[in-house]
Amino acid sequence: MVTIKDEQLAECLQRLNSVCFSPFELLNSRNLPEKLIELVLQGAPDGPPWITSGLKSLAASMISKESAQVKVVVFGGGTGLSTIIGGDSRSLSWVEHPFHGLKEVFPHTTAIVCVTDDGGSTGELLKDLPLIGLGDIRHVMLSAIQKVRLREEYGLSDAEASQAGAALFALFNHRFVKAPQSFDELLTRGQLNLRGLPEIMLDGIKRLLRRLFDDRRLVVVMQRPHCLGNLLIASAIYAGVEDGALEASPQAIRDGLREVASLIGVAPDGVLPCTCTPSVLKMHYTNGVMVTGEDKSSAARRGVPIDQVLVDFSEAQPQILTEVVDSIGQADIILFAPGSLYTSIAPIMQVPGLAQAVRANTKAMKLLVGNLWVQAGETDLAIDDPGRRFYASDLITAYHRNIPGGVHGLFNQILLLAMQEIPGNILQSYAIEGKSPIYLDRVKVWNMGFLPIEAAIFSREGLRDRKVRHDPASFATAVKVLWAAKDHLEEKGRHGTKALPPPAVTVPRVGESAEVPSRRYARMRAMLSMIDTIDFERIMDILWRHADIPVEHLGHVRGITTVSRGDWVRGQAWDNLYSFYDPADGRIKIRQDLLGDRRFEVAFLVALGQSLLGDYALRKEVVPLCHEGEGLGKIYHLTLRPESGRRCYFTEAELVRYLSLARMCRSARNPSHFTRVVNGEEGFTPPGLLFGLTYAWYLDNRFASHIEYKMAIGRTAVSDLVPEQMKSQAQRQELIQFFREVVFRQKR
Repeated sequence: MVTIKDEQLAECLQRLNSVCFSPFELLNSRNLPEKLIELVLQGAPDGPPWITSGLKSLAASMISKESAQVKVVVFGGGTGLSTIIGGDSRSLSWVEHPFHGLKEVFPHTTAIVCVTDDGGSTGELLKDLPLIGLGDIRHVMLSAIQKVRLREEYGLSDAEASQAGAALFALFNHRFVKAPQSFDELLTRGQLNLRGLPEIMLDGIKRLLRRLFDDRRLVVVMQRPHCLGNLLIASAIYAGVEDGALEASPQAIRDGLREVASLIGVAPDGVLPCTCTPSVLKMHYTNGVMVTGEDKSSAARRGVPIDQVLVDFSEAQPQILTEVVDSIGQADIILFAPGSLYTSIAPIMQVPGLAQAVRANTKAMKLLVGNLWVQAGETDLAIDDPGRRFYASDLITAYHRNIPGGVHGLFNQILLLAMQEIPGNILQSYAIEGKSPIYLDRVKVWNMGFLPIEAAIFSREGLRDRKVRHDPASFATAVKVLWAAKDHLEEKGRHGTKALPPPAVTVPRVGESAEVPSRRYARMRAMLSMIDTIDFERIMDILWRHADIPVEHLGHVRGITTVSRGDWVRGQAWDNLYSFYDPADGRIKIRQDLLGDRRFEVAFLVALGQSLLGDYALRKEVVPLCHEGEGLGKIYHLTLRPESGRRCYFTEAELVRYLSLARMCRSARNPSHFTRVVNGEEGFTPPGLLFGLTYAWYLDNRFASHIEYKMAIGRTAVSDLVPEQMKSQAQRQELIQFFREVVFRQKR
């Protein structure tokens, strides 16, 4: 007699015996691409040979797949792009392993580099030369040197190639503050050991270095602090520029980069600029403020999300090398490197024609590489929910918002470092430093139409030093695995627009608003030189750092001077900011002891802002407000000077608009008379001081905490049950809009 238990046993045996077991189940990863990468990077798991032998054969076949002729294009900025190409070439650890990464697995790799960099030595170059930013190009150029080229071009052994790499590392990363007066002094004072370089390479490098002291255009540049790698590239570029001219043509830029690349063992067109047209980066925040300059925007802490990144080009049609377009069209693999979200990939894709070129290549495997860490000021606040950090889906959404046409056709897979494989104590130490990872929200990314891939592409050596970073060799291997198996992997959402809104219309910003930085610097120096001023170079540094300040803002300043502390009198004009603009003589006056103080910058900017109002006020008066003998407050009276006799940056309509935003009430009987009622003992910021404080706050919100406090209402969730709150927020937004559009003449 068969019992019920016997029937259950038979059913279980039959069901289990019919299950088909895949060896892939031994691998921990979720989807097939992840399993394949895990298999190659970590090896086949333990198990019976009849199961694991197939996995080992598969791994071997993927590794052995020929990749020497595969053409790869990688877009990016400095550190992220450099790291995956061949290691971070600014890190001393690079010297130990200079020959790994994409360049070794895929010798035909072309890096297309963002050129909006304007910090450090690059910024110093841009003061004198109308060039694209060279800093990121230098960074990537060094990381792209190839052992095979050093062997073929110079006959170097592996050991000699490593010595050459170490010498080039020292050369490209050498920085000086005090300008060397001669070629010999540069070598001796910098203690540059170039003995590891082959003779032909050394002769070429010496030729470039000597030009720095022979070319009049570069002699001027040498008077500033610099990174020698930038100067080498500039020297090569200006060898192709007509003597005496400053404008570098696309051909001169291309030929200069080719010369340096060929000299140091990089493919002649292995590193290319995304455009040869000088451009500046602008960040537009959700509170309406716009910040100009990559270096400044990367340090900005506005406390609100970035709404959009914009690039201002200095020419109506930004120039792109044909080699850039050709490399994109011929690419078998197109990668978007990790890096600063708003200062690497997005600016490149705003160069007219580049996004379209990527979309037009429908045969290439296209991959977005996710960033490791939330970046303060950029990815620490999600635009749809400022209370939370960024996730992988936010990266995709941000690119979609900031690239003309969105992310359609640009990539269909996203590769991220598997954070779950990083020891918790290391992540905790990063958290103490204020760093948190950008985690993969897998379901949302999948629903967007993209294939999420997590892999252990981190450096094991770095973990020993408690550092989490991409490992160039592991990354290159992961890309090779995906390439080898691409015809056998399921594709999902090639267009990647399933859960994305229609892309924002982003038009490249061209024309008159985009002044070449060196021209602005020259005009600013010329204007400031006509003003009797203290500490000329320090003032110039402030004006350069705040690229949003138009040259015309100096137009009402006749002098910048100091007042001794003993003569500083507190009063309505002499406030505790220790600076003000005196309309009587047109001079900015700063208390003398601020010269060596960090507050000097904000003191100058507040007074410079006040100078735009000029001598707009004919009379200012504060009158007590009483009723039946009881003091209720005071009334601030302001009478405007007649427009015909007024020195002011603004038109009558603009001035009246500002006074209205400053909550001054215009008299119906006398349009030149404005009043403001102040209740009881409440404080009151006069229009001139408010203007100066807001001017400084707009340029850097760390400069005016009083205004930052007032503007914080813009970050508060507004309830329609509190009409006064809505009114206050609207007033703040109008004030910011006035400063953006009228004061700083910025266009969205």
